[in-house]
Amino acid sequence: MQTQKLDVHEQPSDKALADMAISRLRQLSMKLAMAEINIEVFDTMPLLEDEWRALERDNLQSLHQSYDWCAAWVSAFQRPLAILKGVHAGQTAFILPVEIVKSRGLTTAKFIAADHSNINTGLFAESFAEAGRTIDSHEFAGQLQRALKGRADLLLLQNIPVEWRGRESPLAGLPMVHNQNHAYQLPFLPDFEDTLKQLNAKNRRKKFRVQSKRFEAAGGFEYVIPETPEEQHSLLDIFFRLKSARFASLGLPDVFAERKTQAFLHGLIDKRDDTRQYFGLQMHMLQLKGELEGKIAAISGISRKGDHIICQFGAIDEELVPDTSPGEFLYWQTISGLHGKGVALFDFGLGDQTYKRSWAPVETAHYDVVLPVSPFGVIAGAAHRIVTRGKAHIKARPKLYKFAQGIRARIG
Repeated sequence: MQTQKLDVHEQPSDKALADMAISRLRQLSMKLAMAEINIEVFDTMPLLEDEWRALERDNLQSLHQSYDWCAAWVSAFQRPLAILKGVHAGQTAFILPVEIVKSRGLTTAKFIAADHSNINTGLFAESFAEAGRTIDSHEFAGQLQRALKGRADLLLLQNIPVEWRGRESPLAGLPMVHNQNHAYQLPFLPDFEDTLKQLNAKNRRKKFRVQSKRFEAAGGFEYVIPETPEEQHSLLDIFFRLKSARFASLGLPDVFAERKTQAFLHGLIDKRDDTRQYFGLQMHMLQLKGELEGKIAAISGISRKGDHIICQFGAIDEELVPDTSPGEFLYWQTISGLHGKGVALFDFGLGDQTYKRSWAPVETAHYDVVLPVSPFGVIAGAAHRIVTRGKAHIKARPKLYKFAQGIRARIG
């Protein structure tokens, strides 16, 4: 690789000098601003609701840090909160919705509902968010540590893209480790046919025709989005039963079994605001006709904030029309149906699975902020880094990953 050298007689242009000066002024301004930011800690959400909702109007702030999403979780789990609010010049610069999780003597400050989040950004005022890496990360880290002193041993903010839809995260300069899980997205183009062209459109249309014929041979199908809250809640309960059976067949723990988790997801169904294109959870299904009239072949749950759709989960009844790949067929129905409705991105969420790669041309790496607050947190943070890197090493090697999954299934 050759390095281009600057001629000693060559002088930077006036524009280049001006750009350099502006960049340095911005960096200095942000460093001064960081020194003047005051971080407050709140143990309840309602006092912050107006500011919170104002920040989340930014289309690039994650659904998972929205007020309604967090409120549904807090209502179900009732964990202690340590919400971090940064104030500069009398204006809210950011809100980091954090709860306190205690396990084996370790007290960890994590994003609210972190265990069921696919992407986390925090909430930042646009001016602060646009500052990106010009923020004095050392000063920022110190302020967060001081704010959480006595409340937590470790600040662990997981599943953060360091760049999201063209914007760098203000958290990117904090101590991080590359998370073992990536997320997969399908950008929406003007119409469904254009969107398909990002994929292997010919093969995908062929597969769709084969699936359609098989469904028709079995008596037909109907793609349904239940209209009433009661129907939505009922379909969610059916999902729990299907998923429980699936986990049991694989010898894996059921991550949806806990009553609090189920209460949280039911609570999300009731969080909806059409004026801002928001719903916490919406259930979709493929219902069969003919001899199997009324039977449900596949279910999925999606969320929406602005132009961003996130698929939260899916399940199939493995005893019904198994040769149709009903789960993937349901995605076709959902994705095609969302075109023309203001959607720009369909997010399949975290986890490397074949069907996601077949649908999603965009892969987004995620990172965890690992910031010790106490001496115990230093040890716990180091352990998290080691475990996370180990998982990433295994997942990057398909044969080793398959072997590890087999062991996990055998030990339950």
